[in-house]
Amino acid sequence: MSISAPTTGVRADATGFSLHAADGTAYRVELTMDLFAPGNPLLRDRLAGRRVVAYVGPTVNRLYGERIRAYLRDRLSPGSWTVHMVRTGERFKTLASVERIGALAKADGLDRHGVMLAVGGGVLCDLVGFAAATYARGVRYVKVNTTLVGQVDVGVGIKTGVNAFGSKNMLGAYHPAYASINDPAFLRTLPDREIRCGLGEIVKMAVIRDRALFETLVEHPDAFRPPPDRVGPPGPDGMDRVDPPRPDGAVGGPAGVEDYILRAAMESMLRELCPNLREENLARLVDFGHTFGPVIETASDYRVAHGESVAIDMALSSQIARLLGLLSEADCDRITDLLLRLGLPVHDAATCTPELMWQALRGAWERRGRRLHLVVPTGIGSATFVDDLDDLPAGVLDKALVALAAAGRAGRPRRLVVAG
Repeated sequence: MSISAPTTGVRADATGFSLHAADGTAYRVELTMDLFAPGNPLLRDRLAGRRVVAYVGPTVNRLYGERIRAYLRDRLSPGSWTVHMVRTGERFKTLASVERIGALAKADGLDRHGVMLAVGGGVLCDLVGFAAATYARGVRYVKVNTTLVGQVDVGVGIKTGVNAFGSKNMLGAYHPAYASINDPAFLRTLPDREIRCGLGEIVKMAVIRDRALFETLVEHPDAFRPPPDRVGPPGPDGMDRVDPPRPDGAVGGPAGVEDYILRAAMESMLRELCPNLREENLARLVDFGHTFGPVIETASDYRVAHGESVAIDMALSSQIARLLGLLSEADCDRITDLLLRLGLPVHDAATCTPELMWQALRGAWERRGRRLHLVVPTGIGSATFVDDLDDLPAGVLDKALVALAAAGRAGRPRRLVVAG
């Protein structure tokens, strides 16, 4: 009797998404509410019977540390788990941090059947994922994604890594999580800048493949953001204080709209990743926003956050597409205006120089096998590639930067309307 292999592709259901790639890689991204509630068994079921070493960043430790420890205490065997706080942020996304994570795991007796648990944003999950990929030649890890960027980007893919040699994510590994869990309740306590950065990654998916998602963002630009009367003064860590959430669980816009935006962005990302999960083909539409962006981040010494650099990159790539005749002026303006409406930058004077942006193009060309594969939109919901440096006529980049600087100086979007 023959046993048929699972159908490749992405399957959506009420509690998340399952991915089966052609190379046999399979994993699931879970959606749940109130993960650390005593009655929620999801995390327990993924950890039970294994040694667990958990890692949290300072902010997650302050906001959720006691709940995390109480949950593990109540749901796992005594002595089978530990929790450590590690420093996060791009400056700590280094091999030294990975070594510390591994050293803590070894000191706690983590064996090859054990699990590393990451509860935090994209940087923490990248660090713990890379540590798990290399510790004892590979152990399981579970990631609980607590930021919007984490839930729609890092949390749905299999890449892990650290910054090195002056470049972002220069060292890393493909290592699918044993479980990746998204709980929208975590978004309630995010500062506005973190929300904006996550929305930048969502705009990316909307522009390259999901016009309906783009129009939803146009109609609901305040999604995930608390109304002003719920935001208090910043605390000692610089984060805005957010009052308890509304009874329907939503943060800013209607709960149904936020659920749609999250699921649509996650599903679009998964479907785009699935056929090329380990990047054998280096021409990837999901690299929209990630050609100029890494250089903008590093050149700013991470003053420009990841989601902000993605926004600037998308705006610049859209201007290039307009100048090449690949994108209409109207659609170019709509992309730029949406980014501005969401509170994202479209230009950074200190880093958006012709010299640095050409450096970014050359670096991308080298990384992508001596092909440029610059992703540029051809409309709202579609994109293509500028594959070679020679395909960029002299002066196009300079003209795009001039147009972008003007849009950045204006700073305010025109009134956007939902397309019919």
